[in-house]
Amino acid sequence: MPMYLAETGQGVRISVLIQPGSAKDEILGTVEGRLKIKLTSPPVEGRANKALVRLLAKKLKVAPSRISILKGQKGRRKELLVEGLGLEEAARILPG
Repeated sequence: MPMYLAETGQGVRISVLIQPGSAKDEILGTVEGRLKIKLTSPPVEGRANKALVRLLAKKLKVAPSRISILKGQKGRRKELLVEGLGLEEAARILPG
């Protein structure tokens, strides 16, 4: 099981490291025990956070409303909660 995933009573917690202002949106793999994600959106007015939620919702095939940012609203290191998603399913879809 990837280090960046943890099961909670509500779903799966994902630890991410984002790189805003990149050439394209992509999920790269594990860096520093976190899932590294590049985003084209700049870290201005919450645009990178919205882009992150949209990208993960699409990849995990869940509604964006089921993804919330628990920690790191203004930083590059974030903790997300995906409600109603199982640990095995998340590990199967996301890179390890």
